[in-house]
Formats: sequence, C-alpha cells, structure tokens
Amino acid sequence: MNFGQAISTCFSKYATFSGRASRPEFWWFFLFQILVSIAASMLGDIVAGLVSLALLLPALAVGARRLHDIGKSGWWQLIMLTVIGFLLLIYWWAQPGSSDASD
Repeated sequence: MNFGQAISTCFSKYATFSGRASRPEFWWFFLFQILVSIAASMLGDIVAGLVSLALLLPALAVGARRLHDIGKSGWWQLIMLTVIGFLLLIYWWAQPGSSDASD
C-alpha cells in the first residue's frame, strides 16, 4: 500500500472501527496527519484546531483497526492519555499483524 492508497482507505473508512489495518496503512496515515497538522499550524490556530478535529475520528479508527490486526482491542487507545501508554501503543502499532487476530 502506498501513501495515496493509505490516505484514500483511511478516509473511506472514516469512522469504521471494525476490521483490520495493515502497518503501511496506519503509518502512512500517521505521516499524513503530522504533515497536514504542521501545514495547518502555519496557517493559524483556528485552522490547526479544525484540522485536528477533522482528523481525530479517522486517526482513532485506523488506530483501532491496527490494534485489531495484532489481536488487541481498540479500547487500548485510551492508554494514550499517559506518556508510557503512548510509547506502548507505538510499540504495538509497529508489530506485524497476526493471522489469527479477531476483528
């Protein structure tokens, strides 16, 4: 999956929390989100806030689908509220998917 396909897939599954997301799909969207956020912050605080709100739901959805791919619940994203939890999520998101993970 390339950059364009990943962005297209994530926006077509804007609020789909079921299913799986591959590592490339997740990481390409993560990069897209960072780049768009940086560009939006250069345009002003209001634009940056609107972009953050617009990308929040697809980011949570692809994160949940990525966790499903490694056999974890999407609810694990709640530990992102802590620094150590965010580091654990990065570790999990980088893991290869399992063939027997439940959706």
